[in-house]
This record gives sequence, structure tokens and C-alpha cells, in this order.
Amino acid sequence: MGASIAEHDDDDSDFSESHEINVTPFIDVMLVLLIIFMVAAPLSTVDVAVDLPASTAVPQPRPNKPLFLSVQKDLTLSLGDATVQREDLAAALEQATKGDKQARIFLRADKVVEYGALMEVMNLLRTAGYLKVALVGLETVPAPSAPQAPASDAAGSRP
Repeated sequence: MGASIAEHDDDDSDFSESHEINVTPFIDVMLVLLIIFMVAAPLSTVDVAVDLPASTAVPQPRPNKPLFLSVQKDLTLSLGDATVQREDLAAALEQATKGDKQARIFLRADKVVEYGALMEVMNLLRTAGYLKVALVGLETVPAPSAPQAPASDAAGSRP
């Protein structure tokens, strides 16, 4: 409770109770909290300033004769149309690319080929020095959902 000097004529030396809320301590606390949050908020964010360069790159054109490496259901490898053994893959790639290790290899795999088997083929490509590998897939358009027929009542209303 706060006290104030009474303005009564009876006794000038007495203090009487004030029925008003003293908001000065409340404002002081709020200002301190505001300052604390204003200082702490920028410190809590992670902001790494990076000046990114602008790009004027155009999409890469598809090569005239792309080199496809296919992994079939039975895990046999085909480079183009010719079947290749795994141990002969590096030599076949050298011959097909004329020694160009920067040539992009388009890797296709059957849908049933396991992920581990596909990774083995990618490791063979990396070991042979071919690091530019493009995975080939089919583009699909989502099928429109068919409207569901209303469920018929088993005890329904037959004529």
C-alpha cells in the first residue's frame, strides 16, 4: 500500500492510506525486461551473411548420344545395348567415352532392383573415375481419384 500526505486540516503530520495503484515499479520492471529482450533477441538468431552470386546459367542441353548404363531385373549390366560384366565395366566405359572421365553416365535401373545393388553399380562407376552420374526415371502424372460408388445397403430396398 502506498501512503500519501493527507490534506486534512485535522492533523497535518499524519499519513493516510492511498487507494491508488502505484504503477511506477511495474513500468520500471517492464522497461528492464524490454531492454533485456531487445539485447538478447538478436543474439539468439543464427544469421550467416552470405553474398550469393547471381546465376545466368541456362539448362544443360541433352547430349546427342547419351550413354545409358542399365541395371536389369537379374542385376545384369547393359552399357547402351551391349551386356557388360561387372569386372569389364571400367574398360567398356573407357571405350564408350573415349577416355573422357567428365562424360555424364545416365543410370537406369529396373523398379525391382534393390537399393544396395544400385549403390554397388554407382560405386563401380566411381571407382572407374566417372563421377557425373544422372539417375533416369519416368515422369508420372498423378492419376485423378475415381469417384467412389455409394455403398449399397445389404437389407436394402429391392423391388
